[in-house]
Amino acid sequence: MAEAQSIAVAAESTVATRMSAPPSYDVADFPVPHGREEEWRFTPLERLKGLHNGTAVATGSVKVEVSAPDGVTVTTVGRDDPRVGRAGTPVDRVAAQAFSAFEKATVVSVPAEAAPAEPVRLSVQGEGGVTYGHTVFEIGAFAEVVIVADHTGDAVRAANVEFLVGDGAKVTFVSVQDWDDTAVHCSQHSALIGRDATFKSVVVTFGGDLVRLHPRVSYAGPGGEAELYGLYFTDNGQHQEHRLLVDHTAANCRSNVAYKGALQGADAHAVWIGDVLIRAAATGTDTYELNRNLVLTDGARVDSVPNLEIETGEIVGAGHASATGRFEDEQLFYLMARGIPAEEARRLVVRGFFAELVQQIGVPDVEERLIAKLEAELAEAIA
Repeated sequence: MAEAQSIAVAAESTVATRMSAPPSYDVADFPVPHGREEEWRFTPLERLKGLHNGTAVATGSVKVEVSAPDGVTVTTVGRDDPRVGRAGTPVDRVAAQAFSAFEKATVVSVPAEAAPAEPVRLSVQGEGGVTYGHTVFEIGAFAEVVIVADHTGDAVRAANVEFLVGDGAKVTFVSVQDWDDTAVHCSQHSALIGRDATFKSVVVTFGGDLVRLHPRVSYAGPGGEAELYGLYFTDNGQHQEHRLLVDHTAANCRSNVAYKGALQGADAHAVWIGDVLIRAAATGTDTYELNRNLVLTDGARVDSVPNLEIETGEIVGAGHASATGRFEDEQLFYLMARGIPAEEARRLVVRGFFAELVQQIGVPDVEERLIAKLEAELAEAIA
């Protein structure tokens, strides 16, 4: 596998313009995409079922349940609540459509210095048709919490998720996309990280006909840390797209991005866009982003585009790497030379490829479920 790594100081460029494009709550501020735009050129627009052009009317149903430990409150608010839209405004037309179309937002609040023993669990089960949603997680100063969001069923779903991470807080967010094969899911995840706070995101994507996720991070004060991990298994005919932006807006902050994917089957298509913007005020930044992809069969396609824009030379470090390839023959030979059958050797290679990211989840029942799901995918892919 070939790797590319680069560090650059940005002047005016097309990348800089795209990274710093102003977001908006107004759908009208975003032209209807035609597929030629940079942010849409990889996305099969016809499979969005009208989420991109305003024809997707909310006539479906979805079952949303929140399981909150003691001390954590769940409220339903209108769009005029000051917490709604605070972590980040929509950055594309689908996110703006979702913001304008939701009726009520769900706000999950974790009080300052709280440390729930159990995760906060958000279950989203599609029951068919088009739905929109908005969720805000408000984490008080010095609180520590794990949040698990589970997406299943059938839906055409556009939703925005926000995280207001208080000073010194520690948040782990696990988002699992295990939709039915016919589902469409677009979502923007926006995290505003307070002073000396830590935000870890683990995105796991298996199901759905088309999944397009947009995790974004910015910093409200110095000393913040973001870890963005992702695991995806793209099957026959699926389109899975993960578009990340880490916006270093404050001094002495850190970010680390690592996404890994495996693809198998005809017309399986994975897209990973990793943007890191280090603004002039973000001196002392330390950042790195990595994307690796393992192609298991012919007919699968990967587009991996890391971008790094730096507006100050006073940083600790910055870099990125992207690699796509097939099974390592040397690894297979090593295992088979020790008496392991070829199919089992291939499974071991893929398990090892994903093992580090699965361990980042830190929730045993979720890890066990995902390992079982991965085993099922591998059995189908390598049989």
